[in-house]
Amino acid sequence: MLFNKPFGVICQFTPEGGHPTLKDFIPVPAVYPAGRLDTDSEGLMVLTDDGRLQAAIADPRHRLAKGYWAQVEGEPTEEALERLRRGVELKDGPTQPAAARAIEAPAIWPRDPPIRVRRAIPTAWIEIEITEGRNRQVRRMTAAVGLPTLRLVRWRIGPWNLDGLAPGQWRDSPPPSAAQLRSHA
Repeated sequence: MLFNKPFGVICQFTPEGGHPTLKDFIPVPAVYPAGRLDTDSEGLMVLTDDGRLQAAIADPRHRLAKGYWAQVEGEPTEEALERLRRGVELKDGPTQPAAARAIEAPAIWPRDPPIRVRRAIPTAWIEIEITEGRNRQVRRMTAAVGLPTLRLVRWRIGPWNLDGLAPGQWRDSPPPSAAQLRSHA
């Protein structure tokens, strides 16, 4: 199943720290998230009861592409985008190269609560695609090139995307074939 995780929701069914959980939105038993999304990030999650599919999505060895829209502080230069494309050095080692480009603000829902805005510092949007899945990786990558992330929305995982899903909504989705998953790696 596909779920559009709202800001502030933790990616588990067990309550922790007073945050809303997946249980507050998904009344389906015995499904588990295939990968995680930080509490302060939004967007697409895949949940499944199929352990092999879960591994194919979450395990970085499978290199399944995940696409994000990041609202960043500052203006992305071609140099900063090129550094993301080559991969950047993080404390836990270098990242794999990423696809990265500046984009217009996507036509998505307003965030609740809104991001902080500073009058003297502009914001911009970038689209970034990674095949790894380290903890807070996109946020750490954009910060490493001088573009701190203010808002992060995962809009695609392999063959799935957010089309037609409002925050907090979920829908069933047929499992992809192995060929479909390979084509998005």
